[in-house]
Amino acid sequence: MKRVIFFTLAVAIAMSAAARKNVNPLRGEFKAHPTLAANNYRAYPDTLLPTLTPAPDGFTPFFINHYGRHGSRWLIDGGEYTRPLAVLEQARREGVLTPRGERLLTAVKRAAQGSENRLGELSDIGAEQHRGIAERMVANFPEVFAAGATVRARSTTVRRCILSMQNEVDRIAALCPDLPITTDASKAEMYYMNYSDPVVKPLRKLGREKADLNRYKTRLVRPDAMRKKLFGNTRWQPDSVDMVEIMLDLVDVVGNMQSHHAFDDINEYDIFGDEALYDAWRYNNIRWYILSGNNPYTSGRVPYMEANLLRNIITDADNAIEHGHTGASLRFGHESVVLPLVCLMDINDMGYSSDDLDTLDEHWASCKVFPMAANLQFVYYHNAEGEVLVKVLLNEHEATLPLTAVTGPYYRWHEVRDLYLNRIADVPIAPAGSIE
Repeated sequence: MKRVIFFTLAVAIAMSAAARKNVNPLRGEFKAHPTLAANNYRAYPDTLLPTLTPAPDGFTPFFINHYGRHGSRWLIDGGEYTRPLAVLEQARREGVLTPRGERLLTAVKRAAQGSENRLGELSDIGAEQHRGIAERMVANFPEVFAAGATVRARSTTVRRCILSMQNEVDRIAALCPDLPITTDASKAEMYYMNYSDPVVKPLRKLGREKADLNRYKTRLVRPDAMRKKLFGNTRWQPDSVDMVEIMLDLVDVVGNMQSHHAFDDINEYDIFGDEALYDAWRYNNIRWYILSGNNPYTSGRVPYMEANLLRNIITDADNAIEHGHTGASLRFGHESVVLPLVCLMDINDMGYSSDDLDTLDEHWASCKVFPMAANLQFVYYHNAEGEVLVKVLLNEHEATLPLTAVTGPYYRWHEVRDLYLNRIADVPIAPAGSIE
């Protein structure tokens, strides 16, 4: 009888999982666009951007608050290149590397060689991304950059962020040659540009333990299909190497190739298999949820690490409104800031909270938030009566806020301001911190 009950339960679980696969549209998106699996290594999706909704009658844009991630870069950890390269070279020496494996070996070797002395640095495509964002910002909101406007740009002290800022403001300056622009990259600004919250590091460690993150890695990262394509079988085992970790390295290396023109001719995604690639992303998505999301494993505390940044955004908007300023306040930093800020503000329902990590991908998708050059633009509009509306763009797509809109994506600024000031009222105003 117990065997029958167990079998019935197993079948029900399997059927439920299969049903979820059929109804989750994200799986279909991944099959059509496997570059989504690169997650935070995905190149900025700047093609087929939507037409923006016109402002309500009588309202014109006058100010933009912005926080943007640096553009595409090389991987930071050189081991992500060298570890899979060593495995592929060992397989060749032992005569088990398939022709498909040989092709991958050539590609990984090219990437490893290209990364020498450039780990973490901005790529050629990364620079282009920011120039494109600048062009579209000026084209979409010419009133913000008209005569009399000013632009203030700040970056974290990390070189790829400084270069991203420079590429963006250089393009704005070329399009608006009379526009005063100031730039800065100082430790004095780090307390809101990239705050190192002392509460967050131990909380993240505790969250990973509570969620049993390693269990999800073991269950979701399945390298067997990849091993068969690369080595001809699933049993060959390289020396003292965890193939789960090698697969995760390769997901990053293959994903990061889209960030360099040198690899425009390379697409290696087929080595993983559609289902295995999607599930590897699910693991990464769960990991980022624990690191940055409004999850119960960290008591929803982590997103509040961006309270300083949210206050700075509100202060800059208030100053522009009070003094009648036009222009933009631009900030350049990291995805580790963009994602928790989006969760803190519950933009596009990213404030989602649940301990059901098995179905997280149906409700919360980090790949939609923080590609390379990810950016938030808060665009402010006013009318002759002094009313102020705000529209939020996430990666240049109109976003939703947890409020009732006036119309379309337009919200009353005083309601947005009150919502978020109340949300972070109990978070102490932090002193200057260091880069995390």
